[in-house]
Amino acid sequence: MTGSALVRLATFNVLHGRRILDDGRPSPTAPGTATVQPLVDAVASLGADVLALQELDRFQERSGHVDQARAIAAASGAADWRYASAFHARAVPGRSWVRDRSEPGLRVYGPPGSGHDGEVPSHGVALLSRLPVLSWRARRFTAPPVALPLRVAGRRGLTVIRDHPRAALAAVLEGPRGPFTAVALHLSFVPGWNVRQLLAVRRWIADLPRPHVLLGDFNLVGAIPAATLGAAELLSPSRYSAPRPAASRPRPGWRDPARVPTFPSHRPVVQLDHVLATGLGPHRTESAWAPRTPISDHRPLVVELPL
Repeated sequence: MTGSALVRLATFNVLHGRRILDDGRPSPTAPGTATVQPLVDAVASLGADVLALQELDRFQERSGHVDQARAIAAASGAADWRYASAFHARAVPGRSWVRDRSEPGLRVYGPPGSGHDGEVPSHGVALLSRLPVLSWRARRFTAPPVALPLRVAGRRGLTVIRDHPRAALAAVLEGPRGPFTAVALHLSFVPGWNVRQLLAVRRWIADLPRPHVLLGDFNLVGAIPAATLGAAELLSPSRYSAPRPAASRPRPGWRDPARVPTFPSHRPVVQLDHVLATGLGPHRTESAWAPRTPISDHRPLVVELPL
């Protein structure tokens, strides 16, 4: 723990641990030489009590046939963790993804005895915690039916890409001040669909204890996510569950305590990665940063909150 009441939270789109050169291009990896160690080291450097990860591989050839979430959890001292598959498929050079139709889109993996233990390659998100976990839940979002031109690390110009299904993980955690809910999410890059998914997440966790903290790559710029959730709160306020002591009564609305550019990692100009919170008490902290690491086209976003 980082202190008696402050909890350090972080979100990181890790790009399956791919190294990034100083000019923003992905570092070439010779076949059979991929290792999980740069990813593990980058994540460990954050010192997070609660960590949300996006674009994780599980048993993919390109990343060394490793269960990346499990390796990170073992190295970071996470008391509990889960990985949720957005889809089961093999990453094949030149063919993007080759889906495995034998597996459902969503499976939840974790420590021995706590989740599915199959070894079909997949791609998804994870949530790791050094705090005690009281309960878990997971959900999946289907892919939008449209493709968009996007800038892709290592390619010139724009590449037309069809989006994939997305996954989200929620955990009720026991913080220094009582229970709270943390959510790891990775939203679609398709405009409108990402807003729709964000609002669906808000409804999905409405019955879980507040404060609520959303951590992830939202594919939404700057103040848009907080404004979207704030408007939804005004139109349809959530009922506050699990009341806290009077000294830490919750404040209404969503707070955006970490306004820091995170993308692209070599020269960040926009914020796509966010930590948003609602139901926090009157205590405020402005401790937020986005350090450069040797991996990914995103920078991690780290913030300390009174929870």
